[in-house]
Parts: sequence; structure tokens; C-alpha cells
Amino acid sequence: MSGGVSWGPVVSSGSGRALATRTVKRKRVKRVVKKAGEKRPVKRHSSSDTPNGQTNGQPVRRKKKRRRATAESMAASQRDISVSEFFAKNRHLLGFDNPRKALLTTVKEAVDNSLDACEEAGILPEIWVHIQQTGTNRYRVGIQDNGPGILKKQIPLIFGKLLYGSKFHRLRQSRGQQGIGISAAGMYGVQTTGKPVKILSKISKRKPIHYYEIQIDTKHNKPKILNGRGEGVDIPPGDKGAKYIEKHEIEWDEVDHGTRVAIELEAKYVRGRGSVDEYLEQTAIANPHVTIHYRDPDDEERNYKRSAEVLPPEPKEIKPHPYGVELGRLAGMLHETDKPTLSQFLTSSFSRVSPSVAQRLCKAAKLTTRARPQRIGRQEADALYQAIQHTKISNPSTDCICPIGEELILSGLHHVVPGEFFAAATRPPGVYRGNPFQVEVGLAYGAAAPTQRVTKELLDELIEETDARTIRQFLMTTFNGLGSDAAERIIKESGLGTRQSPSRLKPKETAALLSAMTSVNISEGQTMDVLRLANRVPLQFQHGACAITQTVLSTNWRSYGLTQSRGSLPKGPVTVMVHIASVWVPFTSESKEAVASYPEIQKELRLALQAVGRKLGMYLRRRNRVRQEGERRNVFLRYLGEVAGAVSEINGADRQTLYDQLLKVAQKRTQEADVKMDDRGRVIDPAANDFGDHVLIVDPAEADAGINRANKEEPAEEEE
Repeated sequence: MSGGVSWGPVVSSGSGRALATRTVKRKRVKRVVKKAGEKRPVKRHSSSDTPNGQTNGQPVRRKKKRRRATAESMAASQRDISVSEFFAKNRHLLGFDNPRKALLTTVKEAVDNSLDACEEAGILPEIWVHIQQTGTNRYRVGIQDNGPGILKKQIPLIFGKLLYGSKFHRLRQSRGQQGIGISAAGMYGVQTTGKPVKILSKISKRKPIHYYEIQIDTKHNKPKILNGRGEGVDIPPGDKGAKYIEKHEIEWDEVDHGTRVAIELEAKYVRGRGSVDEYLEQTAIANPHVTIHYRDPDDEERNYKRSAEVLPPEPKEIKPHPYGVELGRLAGMLHETDKPTLSQFLTSSFSRVSPSVAQRLCKAAKLTTRARPQRIGRQEADALYQAIQHTKISNPSTDCICPIGEELILSGLHHVVPGEFFAAATRPPGVYRGNPFQVEVGLAYGAAAPTQRVTKELLDELIEETDARTIRQFLMTTFNGLGSDAAERIIKESGLGTRQSPSRLKPKETAALLSAMTSVNISEGQTMDVLRLANRVPLQFQHGACAITQTVLSTNWRSYGLTQSRGSLPKGPVTVMVHIASVWVPFTSESKEAVASYPEIQKELRLALQAVGRKLGMYLRRRNRVRQEGERRNVFLRYLGEVAGAVSEINGADRQTLYDQLLKVAQKRTQEADVKMDDRGRVIDPAANDFGDHVLIVDPAEADAGINRANKEEPAEEEE
């Protein structure tokens, strides 16, 4: 090295070219970015480029891996679901899907239990129903009966546990079936208000009153007793107990024996269709042996007096019929029985199976009658099931069901529903899936429209309670049998707008609406009112899904003198009550609001409706003939005097004698106008035909005077 010049580290030519190339590229990128007016792109470095997973001093965000469930983790999350917990989340299945319906369901379940208890104990039922408003959308429902009472140890289980009862495994007619209703109502009350269910029960005059405050532990489906340190309280009889009841403000009407349940819940009270008032009225019709004392939230009292002093016959429990047992259940019964032979198992486990029938079944299934039931396999059980289906077996006994009866149906309808013609028909018992059932139908004709029986005070209350948005909707949803055409005529007569809100009506507009409701004749446009009942319990919701409504719609009512459009209910002032009695009513849901459409049931419904329809058609045709002949006679009488006078002048005959002779001819020609019938529809003239049995005819003037009766103190048909 000359000149003492010191050089830096030697760089190879290859490294220099690479460095120069990278520098040129960076400048080009910089010029392109600057030219485009964009920010310089930031180079992303992986964590491997720098130590400790950092780039330029900044931590790098790693993408998290989704954690997958394993069989072990999935198994750890599985647990039992309590039936109370299930229905607490799905309370709409039990009829608690809205506050209005919840109030009705609570009253219905308590009243049904009271009626069942009284009838089973042989006591003429007397029930007290009290609904009291305790706050905004909060009501306390109290129901008391004069039944036999409940043992102390059973009270928490009946009111604080779902699916607990005595009726599920019994094949006999009863209102309750599943052991859910009243305990579910108490659970709903606790969920919506936090207040426990209060129960008082007394089994004897000299025994203490058992008092419990209960709520359901939904996680374990067990009752939780809140008073008496978890054991309840015994209120002694006499003055001491009366002082305790008064001190703790416990509602109790003094009776020798009975039960009272009080539930506070979130609810909404309204009148009209689907209300508690309508339910109690229909209960009085279907149960003429009951007395109901009802006090509504407005503190108005109504009494439904019993019209029959005799209890209905007590239904008897029967064994299951072979036709109603499916293969899986049959196999279970074979393994559960303690009978030593197959023949003994069949005769002791099923109704209508005698030793000879059991022998035929075993022969058809290619089994010996001495085979041990516990050792029968799946194929043998299937063969036995098929043999049952193809062997003729008598229908089950029908003493397990208790129909209302034609006379009591007529009495109940006449007691509550105003009208001029009443008819009833009861079909012979039938069978579906091995379960016996019986259909009854009652019909009332000539009742005044419900809008014509409304007072000013009642209309004000209905408007205040309704949640309808328009006047038209208010009229159609509040009054039974009021169709859209009739509602339009009332609105047109009142001068109100169809879209006007009921809650904003002024006093003058309310008065105009009331005047139109009472003056407009809507009997021709009135729609048939259908009352559906199952085991004497009114069904008030899910009309369209019910086999009863579907059968009424499919019946040709035009043949019986009524106006009917295709696919709709007939027009006219008609009320039809349909009752189904069975050991197991096939409801479409747990809320027991509609009957399933079994072909056997629909056939009996159709025949029963046709039976009362024929009687109605005979009455309407005869009434029309009487009216027409009366009009003809009036025309004759109008001109008989002039004819007699003219003939007398021409022939010189005596005018009075001629007039009397002409009058006899006119009366003979129009003798249909003189037909008179008694209250059972039998023509007083024995030469004329009557309407058959189970018919009641009321004078129209008496029918109109029979409004609001509840508030006052007072042979088989041939098939078509």
C-alpha cells in the first residue's frame, strides 16, 4: 500500500452488486409509491426474522387456534333436565303464553281440581272464585271448594311438584289427566311475582286447617315450604284459629271441610270471549250440579246456582283394552307382569279378554297359553300384537265415562243461554285406540245477539279493558257470534270510523255505539256460537285446530234452514254445545285446548250434529209454515166481509150466515196457523207430528226476559 492510505474492509464484487441492486429497487418502489400518492407499504416480518418474536421492537399478534370439543368435554356438560325446569322455560306449552290466557288457565286448573275432588267424594260441589287486583298487571286468584280436603303430607307434593297425581294411570273419566296444571300455575306465579302459593286445607270440622306457603324448586322438581320452618302451620279450629286467620289476613270462607289455593301472578283481566267470565258460565252449563260464587276484580258478585241436586254417576275404572296398547307397551307389560302363564296375563291385564279370547289370541300368534310372559322375546311379542289387531274383541265397557245427559244439557242451556228452541242428542259410546268415548250435542236457537244485551256500564268496562286497536276488532273479539258484516253495520249506524280506537272514544261516541248495538238487527248476520267441552271442561282457545270446530264447519247446515257460506260457520242466532267424554281425551297439547282429529271421533261428532240439526230444521220449517198460513188467513179475513156482502146482494142470501161459512173454509184452509206445541215440542193436536224426544220450546217473550240468568237468585237418533 503506497502513500500510507488506509482502506476499509474488502468487499467482494458480488456483494457490491447485490447491495447496489437492493438500493435501486428501494428507490424505484419509493418513486412509485410517491407517484401514486399512497403511503409506503409496511413490510411484515415473521417472528423468525427477529429474536424473541419481535419485529422492529413491536410484538407480533398470533392467530389463536379454535379449541375443539372432545368426547370427554362434551360428556362433562351433560346433565339431567328437570320437568319443572323444562316447563319453566316452555310455559307456553301449558297455556301461560300471555297474561290474559295465564289468568284463565290458573282459574280453570283450580276449578277443575275442585270439581273432581268433590265428585269423587260424593259431595255436591260449591266453589268460591275471587280475583283481586294487587297492582299493575298483577292479580291474586283465590279458589275454594267444599271438597273432602287434602292430607297434610300430600299438600306440598300436589301443589309443589309437576307430574304428580292420581289420575294419569287410571282409565276413568276425569277433568285432570297429567298432574301438571295447578302446580304449573303456582310455578308461573312465583316466576312472575315472586310470591309463593298459599294453600289452606281442612279435612274435618274438628281438625286443624293445614296452611302452607310453597314454591317449586324447578332445578329438582321438589316443593319448597317457606312457612312453619319448612313444615307448614296448623291453624287450630274455633275462635283461636279465626283470630290467627284474621291477624295474618288469610282468606278463608268457613266450611267444615275443603281446600283453598291462592296464587298471585302477572295477568290481565278482560271480559268477553276467552275470559274467566265466559269459562265459568260454560262450566255452569256443563255441570248443572255445581254452585259457583264469583267475585271479579271490580268487586261485582255473580252466583251460578245449581239446576240439578243430584251428582252424576261415578265413573268406574277399567283396564286397558287390547286395541289401545302398542307393541312397545305390550312388550313392557309382558316383562313386568307377575302372572305365571300367558293366558292369565291376557285375562288379568286387559278388559274384554276372557279365557276363550286369550286362547284364540295365543293360537293366532302360534304361542302356547302356558308360556311364561317374562320369557317371550321380541318376535313372539310382535306376533301376539298382530294377532290382537286381527282378532275380533268386544268394545270396552262404557261405565268408565259419565256423559251429561240430554235432560241436563237442556236444563243447563236453558238456564244460561236465552233462546226459544233447545234440542239435545247423545250418541252411543264409541272407541278410538281402545279408549271409550261418547259425544253429546246441545243446540239453542233464537237467542238475542250479545250486543243487544249490553248496558252502558258494561260497555264502558269492556272498552276500558280491551286491547283491540279498532272498533271493528273490538266488536268481533268481544262478542261471541258477531261476524264482520254485523260489525260493519253497527259501525255504520253509529257514525264512527272503522279504524277508530275504542280507548279514545268520547262519551257521546260511546253512547252512539251503544245505541247502534241495541237497535241494529243482526240476527241474520249473527254467526253460530260453538261451545266446546271435554270431560265437562270448556275449551276456549285454538278453535281452528280442534276436531269439534272442523266438524261443525264441514256439516251442511243449509239442509236445516240456516244460511252458510262454504268453509265458514252458519249464520243465525244459534248456539251449539259439543261435549266429548272419554277416559283419555286426545288433546293436541299439554295445555288441553283442542281435541285431535281422530276419524272415529269426527264421525260421532258429525252424526250428533246432524241429529240436533234435523230437529232444528223441523222446527224452523214448521214455524215458517205457521207464519205463512197466518198471513194467508189475514188476507182472507180482510176481504171476507166484502165478499159476503157482495154475494148477499146478488143472491139475496143472509150475509152473516154466508160470512160464517166463508170463515170456516178460510180456517180449514189455513189450519196450520192454529198449531200449538207444548214446552217439549209436542204438538197439542195428537194428529200432528212432534220433534221427537229431548226438545224444549220456550215462548219468545220468555226467552228475551231470560237474559243474565246467572245474576239472578233463582230415543237414539238414526244415522245418516
